[in-house]
Amino acid sequence: MSPNATRADDHRAVVRKELLDSVLQRYEATTDARLREIMEAAVRHLHAFASEVGLTRDEWFAGIQFLTATGQKCDDVRQEFILLSDTLGVSTLVESITYEAAEGATENTVLGPFHVPGSRDLAAGESIVIGDDPGQPVLIRGTVTDPDGAPVADAVLDVWQTSSTGFYAVQQPDEQDPQNCRGLFRTDASGAYEFRTVRPADYPIPGDGPVGSLLAACGRGLMRAGHTHVMVSAPGFKTLITHVFDADSAHLHDDAVFGVRESLVRDFNSGVVTFDIVLSPSDGPSEGPS
Repeated sequence: MSPNATRADDHRAVVRKELLDSVLQRYEATTDARLREIMEAAVRHLHAFASEVGLTRDEWFAGIQFLTATGQKCDDVRQEFILLSDTLGVSTLVESITYEAAEGATENTVLGPFHVPGSRDLAAGESIVIGDDPGQPVLIRGTVTDPDGAPVADAVLDVWQTSSTGFYAVQQPDEQDPQNCRGLFRTDASGAYEFRTVRPADYPIPGDGPVGSLLAACGRGLMRAGHTHVMVSAPGFKTLITHVFDADSAHLHDDAVFGVRESLVRDFNSGVVTFDIVLSPSDGPSEGPS
C-alpha cells in the first residue's frame, strides 16, 4: 500500500472516530442511565458494523426500505418484527439473557409471533381442538414442580399450537375458530396437568413478507419443527416460555427460529406425551396470564 493510501485510510479512521465521539456526546445528558447505556452501545455497534462491511449509501437505503416494509407488514394479528428477531436468533438470545433459570429448571425458548392472550379456561383433560381435525389425537400431561420436586398447585399453563394443517387459528380467521388449538389449564394440588390436542405439524413461518424474502435471498428455509407452545406462570416463580417438540420432526436441526432444545423433545408416537415442568423461583410476582 502506498504512503498516500495509508494516509487516506488514517484520515478516514480519524473522521469516523470524531463522528462517533460526537454522536455519543449527544447522549451524555440522558437521565435514564439504562437508556443511555443501551443507546450508546447501539450507536457504537451500528457504526462499527457500517465501517466493517463498507456499507454503501444504496445498501443502507435498501436496509431502510426493508425495515419500512417490515413495519408495514405488521398488524393486530401479524408481527413481522418478531419474526425478523426470531429468524436472526435474537429472540432466543434475549430469552437466554432474561431467563436465568435455577439448576434443573425446564429450559425456555422463544414466544413466537402467534401467541394471542385471552384463551378460554379449560378443565384438566379437555381438548384445545375445536371441530374436526384429521390429525393424530395426543394427550400431553405432566407435573409442575419447583427445583426441589415440590408440586406447584394452581399454576397456569397457557398452551397453543397449529392445527394439523400447520396453521395457527389467527392465521386462518375464515377457516378456524379463533380459540382453536388454544387454552388455559391449571395444575391441581399435586401439580399435575393434562390436556388433549392433535400432533403438532412441521410448518413454515410466513414467507410472503420481507422476512421471507430475506431468508430466500440467503438460501435459508422457512420450516419450524413441530411443537406445542406452553407458557407457565405461578406466584413466586419466573414465567416460563417453552415448547414441547415432536421427536419425529424433520426440522429439529434447522428450525427457522433456533428454538429447539434437546431437553424439550418428546416421542409423540404413542399418543401420550409426558412433559414434566420445573419452574425457577423468583423474588417477585410472576408475569403472564393468571
